[in-house]
Amino acid sequence: MSQNALKLFLCLLSGSLLSSCGSPGIPVPPSLELPKPVSDLRAVRKGSKVYLSWTIPTRTTERQTVRYLGPTRICRALEKTVGECRNPIAELAPPSQVSKQQRKSPPQKSDLQASYIDTLPQELQSNNPDAQITYTVAVLNESGRSAGLSNGVRVPAAPTLPPPPSLNAEPTTQGIHLSWSCDSQIPGSIPAIQYRIRIYRRAQGDRNDVKVGEVDFNCATSSMVDQSFEWEKTYKYRATVVTLLTIATDKTQAEIEGDDTPVTKLLAHDVFPPAVPAGLQTVASGPEEPPSVDLVWMPDTDTDLAGYNVYRREESAPWGKVNRELIKAPAFRDQDVQPKRTYHYSVSAVDLRGNESEHSPVASETVP
Repeated sequence: MSQNALKLFLCLLSGSLLSSCGSPGIPVPPSLELPKPVSDLRAVRKGSKVYLSWTIPTRTTERQTVRYLGPTRICRALEKTVGECRNPIAELAPPSQVSKQQRKSPPQKSDLQASYIDTLPQELQSNNPDAQITYTVAVLNESGRSAGLSNGVRVPAAPTLPPPPSLNAEPTTQGIHLSWSCDSQIPGSIPAIQYRIRIYRRAQGDRNDVKVGEVDFNCATSSMVDQSFEWEKTYKYRATVVTLLTIATDKTQAEIEGDDTPVTKLLAHDVFPPAVPAGLQTVASGPEEPPSVDLVWMPDTDTDLAGYNVYRREESAPWGKVNRELIKAPAFRDQDVQPKRTYHYSVSAVDLRGNESEHSPVASETVP
């Protein structure tokens, strides 16, 4: 092989080796695996309990899927703006679905929710309506590092009152009568703070409560009537004392519900008849007309009225019901009468559950 041919062969061999090995690129730093900070922290206070909830991060700050999570720190502060969490009030273990294992499938929505219940210390509660408590959370990686705190949420720091010892519920003709005992330890007048008692109701089988109403919490008013219920249903009632605050800085309103009374269960069974019909009048037919007696009376205003019954008797005879079916209107014509006889009439009202009122005052009429 000539010298020139040898040089060409070596050159081609060298180029082939270089192209097969590839050229080194820019080194990529290892991922820090920092979960993105929580952005949807929520807080609800009831009594001395503060209920926190948030969504567990699924992405890192580098927009990668979170593979591993460390603990979550719960932070509480009196300051409005929290820069860092030096003394967390609690530290939660990493969620089981992301700790010590790599995600193999997308998590369910319910798996991504986390929560914590904090008991607010008595020393942090204040009669100053402007005082508030700030909560944040910090989700760490396995190395104990965090990308920062979550959004801050604030709850009022005002104290709440204990509920009445018990709540009583009793069906009446006007509705369900709700009553409670008066607590002599109700605080005196505090500027910008008021207290009201609020009643909730839940029908058996339902998941949600209905607010029945609320009144000022004092010894002068210790009852209310629920008229929005339905008869023959079973209900559970509870009461709570609500602290109403007027924030001085911006004149907004805030409220905190206290703890609940024990639940009172009640079957709203209707055993109450409608009101007795009033104003019954009778008019006999004329001499040249077929014998009859017309009856009219004042209409009954009960909302569950089903109709009326008409009763009749002659002298020394027992009372008997004239109509076969309930009469819908407050009027009736009795055509089963004889001339020259005197008839006595009375009317009753009947509701949708068959409860019948007492008989009305008697009205009499002689057929010509």
